[in-house]
Amino acid sequence: MKRFFIIAGFLLLLALVCVGIVGFNFMRDAGIKQFFATMKPPAATVSTVIVKPAEWTPGVEAIGTVNAVRGVDLTVETSGIVKDILFHANQKVAADAVLLQLDDAVEKADLVAQKAQAASDQAALTRAIELQRRGVGTDATLDAARAAADASAAQVNKMQAVLDQKQLSAPFGGTVGIPKIDVGQYLAPGNSVVTIQDLDTMRVDFTVPEQQLPLLKIGQTVKLGGSLADMTFAGSIRGIDPKIDPASRLVSIRGEVANPEGKLTPGQFVQIRVELPQENNVISVPQTAVTTSLYGDYVFVVEPAKPAGGAAAAPAKPDEHKAGADKAAGDPAKPQADATKPADDAAKPADAKPADKASGDAAKPADAAKPSEAAQQPALTISQVFVKLGRRNNGMVEIAEGLKDGDQVVTAGQNRLFNGMSVAVDNTIDPSKSANKQVQQ
Repeated sequence: MKRFFIIAGFLLLLALVCVGIVGFNFMRDAGIKQFFATMKPPAATVSTVIVKPAEWTPGVEAIGTVNAVRGVDLTVETSGIVKDILFHANQKVAADAVLLQLDDAVEKADLVAQKAQAASDQAALTRAIELQRRGVGTDATLDAARAAADASAAQVNKMQAVLDQKQLSAPFGGTVGIPKIDVGQYLAPGNSVVTIQDLDTMRVDFTVPEQQLPLLKIGQTVKLGGSLADMTFAGSIRGIDPKIDPASRLVSIRGEVANPEGKLTPGQFVQIRVELPQENNVISVPQTAVTTSLYGDYVFVVEPAKPAGGAAAAPAKPDEHKAGADKAAGDPAKPQADATKPADDAAKPADAKPADKASGDAAKPADAAKPSEAAQQPALTISQVFVKLGRRNNGMVEIAEGLKDGDQVVTAGQNRLFNGMSVAVDNTIDPSKSANKQVQQ
């Protein structure tokens, strides 16, 4: 019998242990689930801007090619051997300056012979005129002499023109390029010798869609540069093609811009922006604030966090203190017990306690200041707002719908955000500005 009770007690103890282990695991899993269910993720740090209506300068943006207002590839008109090259690469030459000399010995000899023949024919014409004046010459002789003299003079002019073709001259002042020929080389008519470009004034050719044609007119300001953020050159529109290309539906535009320092080069690719009249009260945000998804474009707006539903039940502590005071007052045994204490206990240095208490209270405000400051900063959350985008200009994008004046919009850190998430604002870094400018500031 005793052995039965020992076995039963052991089995009961084993059952209690098993129940305890199962219960512990169940409570642990429930606690973990409740912890993760109620755990709030840490606030993400973001940078923001306040949406404000501002001035907006719209424009028509395009890409184009720069060319010199005057620029040609020079060729020779006649064949010959290169005798002398009178220029070097990147030399600035004046108009009518001789750049190339071909061998012209034969042409010079022919010109001398033709001049001699022209002088002889002119002398014969003079004699014929004198004989005609004396009445001993015939009209036919005079006409023949005059024709011969005119033909000889024309031949002289022809030979002079052929001789001039042996020289290549600059049609206008400009900068010449790299020579494409060498001394002693045989050139045929049409062979390219060198390019000459007038770099003082440049023209830029670009195209715009036909929908933007009504916005453009002759004389409008044109800005251009290597990128939209670096448009250092300004000019004006000089020509608008009156015909729209039916294949591409584009319109050709030509502008002119001064190039006194020679920074623009013919054939260079440039970004172009035609300035349009300024507009006021336009809502815009940095382009970094806008996120594009399959559902549309959206931004994150920072808002104060809504108070929790159980926050109103927290200030119930004064009633608890009052109930405790009433309970202490309703218990007469404690005051009588306190009254029976020895007098020497009452004579203890009670004044030391207030002093210590005062010193402790004086040290508390410094520590209590931190929670109070933290309490003064309101909790912030974000909400996802879909927007309708408009025009873009200089890193900013127009918001046609979705935002209003005073909204605080996130400009950096959107990749790890979700709707309703807690955030902390840190505007020490502005992604809309370059890193170099922020370091200088």
